[in-house]
Amino acid sequence: MRYCYKRRLLYCGIIIIVLVIILHLNNSSQRTYDYVEKENILNNLHEEIATNFTSSAIVDCDYYEIIHDESTFSLTLIDGDLVEGHNIREGGEYAPQDCKPKYSTAIIVPYRDRAEQLRGFLVYMHTFFHHQHIHYRIFVVEQVDSKTFNRAKLMNIGAIAAMKAGFPCFILHDVNLLPLRPGNLYACTQQPRHMSCSINKYRFIFPNIQIFEGAISILSKQFKAINGMSNELGVEEDDLYKRIKAKGLKLYEFDSEMSQYHLVTNKFEHKGDTQKGYLSRKKTMEEDGLSSLQYTEVATVLHPLFTHIMVDL
Repeated sequence: MRYCYKRRLLYCGIIIIVLVIILHLNNSSQRTYDYVEKENILNNLHEEIATNFTSSAIVDCDYYEIIHDESTFSLTLIDGDLVEGHNIREGGEYAPQDCKPKYSTAIIVPYRDRAEQLRGFLVYMHTFFHHQHIHYRIFVVEQVDSKTFNRAKLMNIGAIAAMKAGFPCFILHDVNLLPLRPGNLYACTQQPRHMSCSINKYRFIFPNIQIFEGAISILSKQFKAINGMSNELGVEEDDLYKRIKAKGLKLYEFDSEMSQYHLVTNKFEHKGDTQKGYLSRKKTMEEDGLSSLQYTEVATVLHPLFTHIMVDL
């Protein structure tokens, strides 16, 4: 009897192992990201600066050492204050003074009711960017009405503002995500890149390849080509992924060590503050997005650390 019991356990163990292997192979076969080796990152970056930006520096910035920097930023930065001497311009714009940057990036952050997270994010990110030798500006798009939070629509609004400011590269960024490695350069690759594919919450393994969110880099012209993101509540989470694939664009990712992010939890987060669970009429990519974007701009304020766009949806 004991022998039969052990044999059953052995068979169950073998079946479980086989199923794990099969599922792993299936997930691998569905993988559609192009992995960019560290040695090839510089060749895959899109060099372009904002149309209204000029630099008086003589030499170009060098990014080799930055990309090969394997240090990790301390999360204690979010509890401190930004040190003086960062030379951040009004509206949260910065560019190095000792060299001419090759990349201009607009960081677009959808936001509502997360004041402490936003404060920590701004302090951390400005410190982080100071080590990257890029020209950047942080756009925080706040939904001030009481409607259900619409993250994607706020991204579209931020993209419109960044386009008007002449930025060729967007990074769509959640306020509760912090990059840990300075080598994770905040510049656009030739194809869209999932920057936050390694998050501590998931033990630095992203659970679903098609959930294309968190921190995403995409060229302005590519974002226009896919008509931005869906403005509709209730669309599936992989909408942006499907739009990118429908336009024949590839998806890039860097090394998982370089792409590590820390997810800042918020114990006061309300369960109702989400865009899931709502019905919507599905529209085509051409019908729904930047071309159909409607909102009321309440105010735009140039704060010392960010451009604050307040809107009613």
